[in-house]
Amino acid sequence: MKLEKQYESDVAPYYLPLGNEVALFLAAYEERLPVLLKGPTGCGKTRFVEHMAHVLYRGDLSTIDRRNIDNPMYTVACHEDLSATDLVGRYLLSGNETIWQDGPLTQAVKGGSICYLDEIVEARKDSTVLIHSLTDHRRILSIEKKGEILEANENFLLVISYNPGYQNVLKDLKPSTRQRFVAIDFDYPNEEKETEILVHESGLDLPLAKELALLGARIRNLRHHGFDEGVSTRLLVYTAQLIGRGVNPIDACGAGICRAVTDDHEVQDSIAELVSTVFPES
Repeated sequence: MKLEKQYESDVAPYYLPLGNEVALFLAAYEERLPVLLKGPTGCGKTRFVEHMAHVLYRGDLSTIDRRNIDNPMYTVACHEDLSATDLVGRYLLSGNETIWQDGPLTQAVKGGSICYLDEIVEARKDSTVLIHSLTDHRRILSIEKKGEILEANENFLLVISYNPGYQNVLKDLKPSTRQRFVAIDFDYPNEEKETEILVHESGLDLPLAKELALLGARIRNLRHHGFDEGVSTRLLVYTAQLIGRGVNPIDACGAGICRAVTDDHEVQDSIAELVSTVFPES
């Protein structure tokens, strides 16, 4: 999957650092160490990788050979039907002949891009085993159907992510895979930084953005009362965008938060009660 439109501009995709994640990623890239991003849904993991790809391939830290790479980043949304063939490539019929089509991982390995495997634990086990040889000193990719072994371009970097709070025991990373990556933890931002994100991403007025960030923090406190994750920064941005379009804050929170995060009516009622305390006059 190509993200061509992400890199038509010289402006990096917006990302607000929350800790030392930028410095850690840059150090890992310089050593070409594979990176594992861990954190809850919608906390900014994908945006972070997009931002870093722009910094490294299009920004001030880019070199001539990296800047000349057509597609700095390939993103693969992993799922239970994702096979090794989907990543590496396959033979396809074209008219009266059979042609080989590289998969996104192969394209990244050849071209020297970042390959980002989002929610890696959702993929089939053969897909996970496939990447092992790219995560150590060998940095090779075996294409069994063609009888080829590719050496990764010097600019190639493998990045994977998953949500440890969401996965069950049957869908966790095996130690044999986990210990091939340096890991960076992500979480939702504090109220001050989340307010800044909401203002930037939605254009919402600062007072309303502060109230939404406060609501997000209060909802996440419900995690200690049987609610698994809380509300993502992504959903708060969606809610802010609805409000920015003139939707009443109560209605916007109902559509963007209450009914989006859960089907449990008791939890919905609890969230609605929190909404009414933050937006009492809406």
